[in-house]
Amino acid sequence: MLYIKCPYCGYRSQNEFAYGGDATIKRPELNKEVTDKEWDNFVYLRKSPRGKHLELWHHVSGCRQWIKVLRDTNTHEIFNTYKSEDKVET
Repeated sequence: MLYIKCPYCGYRSQNEFAYGGDATIKRPELNKEVTDKEWDNFVYLRKSPRGKHLELWHHVSGCRQWIKVLRDTNTHEIFNTYKSEDKVET
């Protein structure tokens, strides 16, 4: 079992969190026209990274905040966690 350090609540079991996907994906801008191809690429074209990777997690059974987690997808080692608005260099 993973223990994730929420920047707001401290260490918690992974059971309190929901995985939210890749934190490095650039979402389309709000109030901007997006072509079908751009939307298709955003929704369906995903890499399956191996190794150190920045992810989004939602603390659904805690503070309900979104956080960023720098985690190794091979070993599941968590290197660091950040508030969602923090800029992170990987």
